[in-house]
Amino acid sequence: MSSRSPQMQPGSRIFRRFAENRKGNVAIQFALIAPLFFALIFAILETALVFVAGQVLETALHDNARLVLTSQTTAANKTQAQFQTDVCNKTSALFDCNKIVVEAKKYPNFGSVNLAKTIDSCTPTQSTSFSIGTNGEVMAIRAFYQWPLYVTGLGYYIGGNNTDGSKCNKRLLSSTAIFRIEP
Repeated sequence: MSSRSPQMQPGSRIFRRFAENRKGNVAIQFALIAPLFFALIFAILETALVFVAGQVLETALHDNARLVLTSQTTAANKTQAQFQTDVCNKTSALFDCNKIVVEAKKYPNFGSVNLAKTIDSCTPTQSTSFSIGTNGEVMAIRAFYQWPLYVTGLGYYIGGNNTDGSKCNKRLLSSTAIFRIEP
């Protein structure tokens, strides 16, 4: 009776050598995890940048709305383009000034203020009404900006949708100031 020792197949020997070798484990793990890690980091940075941009727009609009509140803008007869330029001068580091839209409406009292959106995230910006009131009138001044989004394919989508439901990769930033013009 002959005893045969089990012989390894050539393919299984290569597989065993590969399985026992631990060199390069970290590189392989990094290659698997890195895309998800960097995508998450970029999504966090983009979300933070959207919030910072929204705050910058808010501050710029309120600084310029204060001029209307104190009747300084009314005396200067500022147009929509001039008011938009004033807002742009305070936001030019983050925004494309041509895409900032400013709207001003006067109302007889606070109860009649209508804040329905005149602009959405996806449609190209269109002109809006601009009418600065006089002493004692209620004003609603708003600024809009369609902020472009770049890291949106991770299931965390903060942008708007087109009328057909598709994503347009833009976030509508808006700021509103409502006040009664001082005499």
